[in-house]
Amino acid sequence: MTVGKIAFVLETTFSSLKYKNFRYFWFGQCISLMGTWMQRTAQVWLVYTITKSPFLVGLLGVCQFTPMLLFTLFAGVFVDRFPKRKILLLTQFLFMLQAVVLTLLTYSGVIRYWHILVLSAFFGLTQTLDMPARQSFFIELVGKADVMNGISLNSTVVNLAKIIGPAAAGIVMLKYGIVFCFLLNALSYLAVLTGLFLMKTNDTVPKRIRRNAVQEIAEGLKYIWSNETMSVNVLIMAVVCTFAMNNDVIIPVFTKSVLEMGADAYTSLMTAIGVGAFTAAIVMAATAKTGIKRRILLISGTATASIQIIMFFVRNHFAALVLTAAVGFCNLAFINRGNSIFQIYSSDEYRGRVMSVYSFLNQGSTPVGNFFAGTVMEHLGGRSGFPACGAATLICLIPVLFLKRKAIRGWLKS
Repeated sequence: MTVGKIAFVLETTFSSLKYKNFRYFWFGQCISLMGTWMQRTAQVWLVYTITKSPFLVGLLGVCQFTPMLLFTLFAGVFVDRFPKRKILLLTQFLFMLQAVVLTLLTYSGVIRYWHILVLSAFFGLTQTLDMPARQSFFIELVGKADVMNGISLNSTVVNLAKIIGPAAAGIVMLKYGIVFCFLLNALSYLAVLTGLFLMKTNDTVPKRIRRNAVQEIAEGLKYIWSNETMSVNVLIMAVVCTFAMNNDVIIPVFTKSVLEMGADAYTSLMTAIGVGAFTAAIVMAATAKTGIKRRILLISGTATASIQIIMFFVRNHFAALVLTAAVGFCNLAFINRGNSIFQIYSSDEYRGRVMSVYSFLNQGSTPVGNFFAGTVMEHLGGRSGFPACGAATLICLIPVLFLKRKAIRGWLKS
């Protein structure tokens, strides 16, 4: 490949970084999200160490994501009414406060399981507002022409954090203790807060007639359902996000009960998920200019479920690393494409509500999926987690593919 071609590929892959506001946001996320994944990894391991129960590990996810299940659609109405940057300043401060409290409780030695549940619920409530605001903010940072690239580059940060965060958490837990993972996460929010303060945005929102929240939610849902592409996107994401994305709950149990290994193996599998997803994010960023390619949503969703079923036969660490990396790749490709479909097909007036539906599907469905995975493993053992989730995904996709077969045939050609 010539120097000119290399320069063109790099320019295409990182095109969104030409926008100063996006650079502030992106670099702040680089630091903050690594801290988030350090805390997330350490927190799940702490819960499993305290309780020895896959069901209670699953309940942690239920507490964190139930607020999104209940309130995300209302958050979308709020996001459509107020400047996105100011909302994000509030949510990042609240995230930092949660991490500080978790650090102090752990350091003092009084931490209990119920403390972690309450703090997880607080985190989830904050994330309920943060996620639709963050997702609808991208188009303000880079414009519609580069929004797919911006989403993909943000995914590179998220998944680089998934690689470095769990790996760093493993080192920190072994050398310094879990409390330092929580402390480093608290400090990491200073980076993203600084980036948000440095941005220069007009902080305006589209003018529209305001009604009560329930009416505006209904309008947003009606708007999505009237668009065939977005409605099919909703159905497919509802299935795959609910059943095929419970890695945080399954992996610690799989590590201990199937591989019979400890924290280092657990963090390595979490890192493998991140490596696969990071690779997918780079591929998505490099190919963003080629168009939306809706068939990627179908292919990546079914591929994830198929790999998870294969995990039933895995007995050694290396094979688990390879397959979890493949799951990470497919998960990211799926989420990236689902996000892009909503962004491209939505108008600015409805963007907050549309992205709240995306948040509801991506994260709000997690309590159901975590409860399902935790319950299955509690009764059938850690080996059952991945294949049960994969099988449930494929079974639930069958009626969707049948009912929307005409639209999906068009997707497969696009």
